[in-house]
Amino acid sequence: MRTAYDIIIRPIITEQSMEDLDIKKYVFEVAKDANKIEIKKAIEEIFGVRVIRVNTTIVPGKEKRVGANPKGMTSEWKKAVVKLSRGSKNIEIFEGMV
Repeated sequence: MRTAYDIIIRPIITEQSMEDLDIKKYVFEVAKDANKIEIKKAIEEIFGVRVIRVNTTIVPGKEKRVGANPKGMTSEWKKAVVKLSRGSKNIEIFEGMV
């Protein structure tokens, strides 16, 4: 049985994700095999908030190279955009970032 901390890997902190904090949208990197229901339960368990919607997408790997070495690929990963209800509190790890 996986824990909530196995599903939610890390928050994604970018300019675009910081702009959506006003409308209570938060972005996380999640486990690739996690589904929307597991992600919702994990966020609610870890942060004590109420989630109303979860959107997921697979971010494809990018082609990279280091010096004269042949090209390689970064690994692909799964991103989840979580929308909280109006009445729920904000997630603390994003406080003070804006």
